[in-house]
Amino acid sequence: MSTPEAPLRALLSRRYLASAGPWRALVYVVTTLPIAAPVSAAMAVLVLPWLAALSRLIDGDLPTRTVFVLMTVSLLLFTGFGPLAAIPLAAVERARLGLMDPRPLPSPHAPAPPDPFTWVRTRYAETATWRELLYAAFLGLVVPAVYGTYALLVLLDVAFVVSPFFAGTGTATWTFGAFTVHSATQATPFAILGVLFAPVLAYLFGLIGAGQAATARALLGDRAGVALREVAQSRARLVDAFDLERRRIEKDLHDGAQHRLTSLTLQLGMARLDVPEDSPAAGPLSRAHEQAKDLMVVLRDLSYGIRPQELTDLGLPAALRELAGRSPLPVAVTVADGVPRPSGQIEGTAYFAASEALANVVKHSGATRADVLLARAGDVLVVEIRDDGHGGADPGRGTGLTGLADRVAAVGGRLLVSSPDGGPTLLRVELPWHSPDPVPALAPGSGSPTGRLGAGSADASGTGAAGPLGPGAAGVSGAGSA
Repeated sequence: MSTPEAPLRALLSRRYLASAGPWRALVYVVTTLPIAAPVSAAMAVLVLPWLAALSRLIDGDLPTRTVFVLMTVSLLLFTGFGPLAAIPLAAVERARLGLMDPRPLPSPHAPAPPDPFTWVRTRYAETATWRELLYAAFLGLVVPAVYGTYALLVLLDVAFVVSPFFAGTGTATWTFGAFTVHSATQATPFAILGVLFAPVLAYLFGLIGAGQAATARALLGDRAGVALREVAQSRARLVDAFDLERRRIEKDLHDGAQHRLTSLTLQLGMARLDVPEDSPAAGPLSRAHEQAKDLMVVLRDLSYGIRPQELTDLGLPAALRELAGRSPLPVAVTVADGVPRPSGQIEGTAYFAASEALANVVKHSGATRADVLLARAGDVLVVEIRDDGHGGADPGRGTGLTGLADRVAAVGGRLLVSSPDGGPTLLRVELPWHSPDPVPALAPGSGSPTGRLGAGSADASGTGAAGPLGPGAAGVSGAGSA
């Protein structure tokens, strides 16, 4: 694994010293010095009263009143004004982290209003602010101690390496612990030890840089956001896997079972022609032929429900029109002009969302007709389904809206619904636009989306008649309701 992917893991590679890892660590650590220096000075001033109190406690005395006051003042300064300095410091450190670890580290802060008092109140109430203050303390107290210790080790190693040159002049005496060096011969083992210890120092330097970067990522990152993104990515991968499995099943049904059943039906039909009508086998053979034809219809409907061939070959508009033609209700499909074809995943989700919504209309709404609109609003693919039923759609009553919302959310979209008692019901599906390659625009429909579903149609922001699907969202009504 390379250093840009995981600095700590890259240290385990045997080729670490020949990679860019040590140089990244060098740049990262060197650029830390001008940032850590003022932070360390401020932290030293704040910590000084506490060190004085600790010294008196070690001697068996209590802190004096002056020391206690200084301790209180330093604590108030740290907690009161520290976050105001820690927030911009954290922003700099998140940007500088790319020197060591190019993986993005978004800010964990929620958007705050520009009003200064509201901004301060919002920031002081966030856990992320206090984690950033903790990182500031780490940068001002722990980092200088680690860097200082490493600098001493480097000076000691340099002294080992150059000791034969100075000892050989006879003008200097070197003492290393219990050993005293008077000549170059006596210093040679220390020089060899210093040369052998140099790679260890290089690894240790990389460990310092990687450890500091890992601490910055742990304290300054959006941990909840990262977890949510991982869940969303995992859910998207599951959706892709299910879609691939559906396509495999559809192909197996079409190329295997359906083909064989067609052949069987043809053979039974030919056998009926060869068997006299007054033969005892004519009746059972005729029934078998009819059952085979009925089974072909069932299998074709099953294959169509998995993924219709029109969706793959001709795109979403053709599949929606085919879906409307199969509905027992009159369904008008309108496609806005100039809508490009989205990616296969988004296209499939839009189709199955419309299919399930129309199925709900037939089962639960008591409607006499329905309208389907396909359009694009910016970077969002919009599918709207409206019916003239009695309304009152409630996700808690098992109408399939919850499952539909989950299907839409799995690809990063959202579902909005307006269904006041008495109707009508407007369901809006918004899906993110993912089109890997430019393709020709879809054929325009019979009308324009503007005003197609009335003034109460939900807009892209979720305002108006439609609101986000959730507990209590069904039955949203009011002025201008759809």
